[in-house]
Amino acid sequence: MTGNRPDEEADEWSEWLLHRRHGDDPTYDIAVQESVARFAENVLDAAHISPGMTLLDIGSGEGLVAFRAIERFGAVKVILTDISAPMLRHAEQIATHRKVSDQCRFLQLSAQNLAGIADASIDVVVARAAIAYVSDKTAAFNEFHRVLKPGGFISIAEPILQDEAFLTRVLRTRIEAQTAAPRDPFLGLLHRWKSAQFPDTEAACAESPIVNFSERNLVNFANAAGFTAIHMRLHIDIMPSLVTNWSVFLGISPHPWAPSLATILEKSFSPDERDLFEKLVRPTVESGKAVTTDRVAYLNARKPLCPAS
Repeated sequence: MTGNRPDEEADEWSEWLLHRRHGDDPTYDIAVQESVARFAENVLDAAHISPGMTLLDIGSGEGLVAFRAIERFGAVKVILTDISAPMLRHAEQIATHRKVSDQCRFLQLSAQNLAGIADASIDVVVARAAIAYVSDKTAAFNEFHRVLKPGGFISIAEPILQDEAFLTRVLRTRIEAQTAAPRDPFLGLLHRWKSAQFPDTEAACAESPIVNFSERNLVNFANAAGFTAIHMRLHIDIMPSLVTNWSVFLGISPHPWAPSLATILEKSFSPDERDLFEKLVRPTVESGKAVTTDRVAYLNARKPLCPAS
């Protein structure tokens, strides 16, 4: 249950979730699963779920939140939606393995167009790292509001990646400001790496769904859609990196639209540049002194019992 069947079509979402998120390393995969499980628990803690409810999981991926809801609350129905057909098939296999298929429905739908889900038919909408990839977040929140019953709740957890893009733009600015010799060669290599994974201009940032919003925007989307009792928590965790193996470091990427470092080095670096980059970066990775920062916005809100007048 850890990957696609050999004959199963993959896409960027399944390839990342099942392989590139953990670099195909079983040990690091355990650490990743433990980390994302905490996000799922926080989402469910704020979701006001009770037995008998119907839960809609947006961008369900491997079904982490939906299956955990069944474990925690028992007799709940869950609708798992995702734009990735391979991930829905993968989640369906997990449901069969866990013997919870009778509590699950699987629908290939975008968050911004939940066609086929009736108005006011859902008790709780949940999402974990899904809305970040939606281009029209206003439409998505309007859809969440539409499908929820009056008094229903939304609970989401989304990564806030604006700082990563900002730092990539700073690297570009610093390189462009290097007009006199000697120039720092590593600065250019660092920018080449980061700009392959995050946009490095204001225009590109404005067009990128993963970096063109903040936690405040999420609050505004919820408010504009008609939600009430809106609560936002921004968690910022600065900690030692879980990655201390160079091969794993090369094989992972921060999000589904980002190539791995190994791919970037092969496609965009000369052999000498790859050697220099490894010489300067590998010791820090393997020493355990590298630091990572997670910024996650948790939002929960309620659909009013009565329509706004």
